[in-house]
Amino acid sequence: MGYRVAVVGATGNVGREMLNILAERQFPIDEIAVLASRKSLGSEVSFGERTLKTTDLDTFDFAGWDIALFAIGSDATKIYAPKAAAVGCVVIDNSSLYRYDPDIPLIVPEVNPEAVHGYAKKNIIANPNCSTAQMVVALKPLHDRATIKRVVVSTYQSVSGSGSKGIDELWDQTKSIYNPTDNKPPRTFTKQIAFNVIPHIDVFLDSGETKEEWKMVAETKKIIDTKIKVTATCVRVPVFVGHSEAINIEFEDFLDEDEARDILRESPGIMVIDKREDGGYVTPVECVGDFATFISRIRQDSTIDNGLNLWCVSDNLRKGAALNAVQIAELLGREVLKKG
Repeated sequence: MGYRVAVVGATGNVGREMLNILAERQFPIDEIAVLASRKSLGSEVSFGERTLKTTDLDTFDFAGWDIALFAIGSDATKIYAPKAAAVGCVVIDNSSLYRYDPDIPLIVPEVNPEAVHGYAKKNIIANPNCSTAQMVVALKPLHDRATIKRVVVSTYQSVSGSGSKGIDELWDQTKSIYNPTDNKPPRTFTKQIAFNVIPHIDVFLDSGETKEEWKMVAETKKIIDTKIKVTATCVRVPVFVGHSEAINIEFEDFLDEDEARDILRESPGIMVIDKREDGGYVTPVECVGDFATFISRIRQDSTIDNGLNLWCVSDNLRKGAALNAVQIAELLGREVLKKG
C-alpha cells in the first residue's frame, strides 16, 4: 500500500526535480497529483516513464491525500499549505515561510530525524535553505564527536538558487560577452553575474548581513545546536548548478584531521573525496545529479587550538531542495504514517 502524493509547483525547477527523485528512489505512490498555478495549467511534466498534466492548485481538494511536497514561493505557500494541513495532508514545504516557527520542525534527515514527530502540531514540516542543508550534513557527525563552538563559512552559490531566471541571465550574459552589440544588463541579480561574483544573496538586514547569511545562522542553530556560533558570507557565482562552501570549524575538543576524515566517510549522505593532488577534490560540475554531499580539503587550522577546514559541495536542486524534501517524506512514511 502506497501514498497519495501531491507535488505543488510541479513545473518549476525544484518541482520537476522532486518528481525525478520520487521516481528514482521508487517512493511508494498509489496516486500522484502535479499542481501548478493557472498560468501553467495543462503543462506537461515527467514522472518516471509517465507524462503528467498539471492541474489547478487553486481548486484542488487536498482531503484524502497523504503528503504534499510544496515547491512554490512563500506568498502562495501561506495561502495553500494551511488548507492542505487542515484536511490531514502533511505538508513538506521548501519555502522559507515556516522554517523559524518553533512549532514546525526543520529537518535534514541525516541530522535530526527525531524531529519528524513534531509535525503533528501543525501538520507541516519545513525544508531548510539549500546552503544550510549541505553544511549541517557535514557538521553534525563532527559535532557529535568534538562539540562545535564556532563556524565560519563562505558560500559559492550557483545561479539555479535564484530559479530559472537566474539560469537564463547567466546564459544570456555569457553569450553577450562575445557579442558586444547584444548587451544584457542585470535583472535578476544586482550586478553582472557572467564572469563575476556577487557577495549579495537576498535582502540586506540592519545588521549588515544578508537574509541568506542570517538563514544559515538561524537554521544551523535550530537543526543542530543553539549554542553553535555561526558567521556566514554568501556569494553568488557564475555556476549553473551546485553550491560550494569553504567551512572553518572551531571545536571544544581537539579533532585530528584523519579522524575527522574517517568520521565523515562513515556518515550518512556524505562522500569524501580528499586526495592531496591535482584534481583530488570535488567541484560543482561533478556533483550535479548526485544525491551525496561531497567533502574535500579536510585539514587542520593551525591558527586556533581545535580547528578544521573543509570544502563542501552539493547539488543545490537535489540535497538543497528536492532530495531533502523527498527524504523527509520517506522518513515520515517510515516513522509515522507507515503505509508504504
